[in-house]
Amino acid sequence: QVQLVESGGGSVQAGGSLRLSCDVTGSTISQTAMGWYRQAPGNQREWIASSFSGSMSGMTNYASSVKGRFTISRDNAKNAVYLQMNSLRPDDTGVYYCNRPSSTISSFWNWGQGTQVTVSS
Repeated sequence: QVQLVESGGGSVQAGGSLRLSCDVTGSTISQTAMGWYRQAPGNQREWIASSFSGSMSGMTNYASSVKGRFTISRDNAKNAVYLQMNSLRPDDTGVYYCNRPSSTISSFWNWGQGTQVTVSS
């Protein structure tokens, strides 16, 4: 059973920074793409960043809304994924989750509890 534990959220003012962590147990992420997702109040969960593995190791991809402000990284030795968030804006407010991407050959793992990020203006 894979467990995802997100942490590092909090309340910050616009322009501030936060670093989120995601600890993964029950599976090794070194050969697994990983992503960050967020759910704003009243909205569906959306993808915001991906970190690739295998032949695409080191490659990343971002939603346009966070590109240039957020950075995804991973530490395969620690089985952890991180999200550095800079220049935060009020519309970044939401619950942040990590997970592997869903595809035709694999589905999302069970979601963790997420970590709340609140950005005030």
